[in-house]
Amino acid sequence: MAITLSETALNRVRTFLKNRGSGIGLRLGVKTSGCSGLAYVLEFVDKLSEDDQVFEQDDIKIIVDKKSLVYLDGTQLDFVKEGLNEGFKFTNPNIKDQCGCGESFSV
Repeated sequence: MAITLSETALNRVRTFLKNRGSGIGLRLGVKTSGCSGLAYVLEFVDKLSEDDQVFEQDDIKIIVDKKSLVYLDGTQLDFVKEGLNEGFKFTNPNIKDQCGCGESFSV
């Protein structure tokens, strides 16, 4: 599988989908943004598009469009708590450079 989620991330996505009450999975993508060129995008998916690639881990579907998959292949998504902050952490083997704040990257 090209995209994987840690157990912590799987549990967090399950909780988000349950609380939302609808959705077939989580979309992971990239957009042009930031000082390094690309930024991650996470959003709920209610309907698949023609160019979507679907990865399934346990009971969770991770949806990635074909254009984003080039930049995300091999990525692991984790959910971490650091002090008072919590959020998703991306371990992407394709990254060549990352901005100082960690919000954007280049491949």
